[in-house]
Amino acid sequence: MLAVALALAASLSWALSDFVGGLKSRRLRLLTVLVVSQLAGLTLVAVTVAVLGQSPPDGEHALYAVLAGAAGAVGIAALFRGMAIGAMAVVAPISALGAVIPVVVGVAQGERPSSVEYVGVALALTGAVLVSLEPRRLAERRLAAGAAMGAVAALGFGAFFVGIDAAEEGGLAWTILLVRLASTTLVVAAALVVRPSLRVGRSDWAPLLAVGALDMAANALFAAATARGYVSLVAVVASLYPVGVVALARVFLGERLTRPRLVGGAGALAGVALISAG
Repeated sequence: MLAVALALAASLSWALSDFVGGLKSRRLRLLTVLVVSQLAGLTLVAVTVAVLGQSPPDGEHALYAVLAGAAGAVGIAALFRGMAIGAMAVVAPISALGAVIPVVVGVAQGERPSSVEYVGVALALTGAVLVSLEPRRLAERRLAAGAAMGAVAALGFGAFFVGIDAAEEGGLAWTILLVRLASTTLVVAAALVVRPSLRVGRSDWAPLLAVGALDMAANALFAAATARGYVSLVAVVASLYPVGVVALARVFLGERLTRPRLVGGAGALAGVALISAG
């Protein structure tokens, strides 16, 4: 199915973008990472729209795109912050639970998930609880570092999935442009208020530009997938990006997980897979 292939491609692109962005957020200010990467993506998509010469969407679809962009900005900021203060292999799987939101919206709009999808939701939520706990004795357990930010990211990404699906009918290129314009505006506004140092080292430019380009490409791939399949399906497939983040963190950072976290992470991702399979 083309929709699934596009969603998987979006997942891979998000995994690469999130890993590099989370890594850079450990060395640079979060707003520095966001401002540079968002502006890079905005420039690229603006040039694309200018070359294509497409007409802008109507007000309703434009509003959906702007709201999706705002939600996405909150999600990515929370994700990068969570991965900067906690283990990527913990934060990323929690953020993937945003895929549950399109399923809920689909049910409210008349879709009827199968029993397999319901099992997937339960498994994903249980896995998120396990993966987000510190490896202490039961009586002393507390949330793992970054887990709360992962939950905020999940909410932001879930709203982003729903919004971009509603906006896509107004035209793919303009949808991505308005999404990125909204997210960039929020990030730049935050930077103007906080006034962080935006100084970037020479070696940081290429990774930050890549983060923006990969994230923009993932948005476009996901929007294209929603045009060819149900958002409740493609959203959960696209939400498999934590598999890539965890793999990259294991290979390049040597991050290790305790057995409960391994089981929880596997359960969360398996739940997303079951939602997709259902």
